[in-house]
Amino acid sequence: MKRKSVAVLVALSLGLTSAMAWAEAKIGFVNSERLMREAPPAVAAQKRLEKEFEPRDRELKRMADELQALQQELERKGSSMNESERSRKERAFAEMSRDFQRKQREFREDLNQRRNEELARVLDQANKAIKKVAEDGKYDLVLQDAVYASPRIDITDQVIKALESAGQ
Repeated sequence: MKRKSVAVLVALSLGLTSAMAWAEAKIGFVNSERLMREAPPAVAAQKRLEKEFEPRDRELKRMADELQALQQELERKGSSMNESERSRKERAFAEMSRDFQRKQREFREDLNQRRNEELARVLDQANKAIKKVAEDGKYDLVLQDAVYASPRIDITDQVIKALESAGQ
């Protein structure tokens, strides 16, 4: 009986000790979605991507408009065109459509690749800033993407400020 009592007391004291250790732990939370939306490196990366891909996007929109106009012409005037003219326009439409789809696929692939490159660069900078804020603030644990986090432990603003000052 005495051994059981001692074992229970030891177990309780160990449990209380670890609970007290967690109570003293300093925990922070970073909203990574907000960080990727508002942090200066993320905003700059988005602007670089837009600037880089905007001409190709305009070209694709122009091609889509041409395709739509050619399709409407074929629908409106197709029955009144002679066979050779209609056949020529249908071939031109099919060729333009294939070219458009190829360019659109290449555009998406290139954009995704560049977006991933920029994202990796931004994540690297963000992780360094999070680590710096955590070390400076003596945080024991920093979480990302929690179901719920109290605003009291949210350090996203501090990380954004650290990224701003690192960029200057």
